Amino acid sequence: MRSEAAPPDGPPFSTWLCVVCGWVYDERTGAPQAGLAPGTRWEDVPDSWTCPDCGVSKQDFEMVRL
Repeated sequence: MRSEAAPPDGPPFSTWLCVVCGWVYDERTGAPQAGLAPGTRWEDVPDSWTCPDCGVSKQDFEMVRL
């Protein structure tokens, strides 16, 4: 499973890492259990969203290449 695979109509998907607990958000698969549908881009994740594992804010995530 490669996160950077490009959707047919847009730029490659990105993967984001919580720097506090290590939880990973993959734009391609989303996080349905955390209210984010597959294909949800990081810029479309609400600023009020928090990490489902440790509760830190979106600002505590960094883009990573897997």
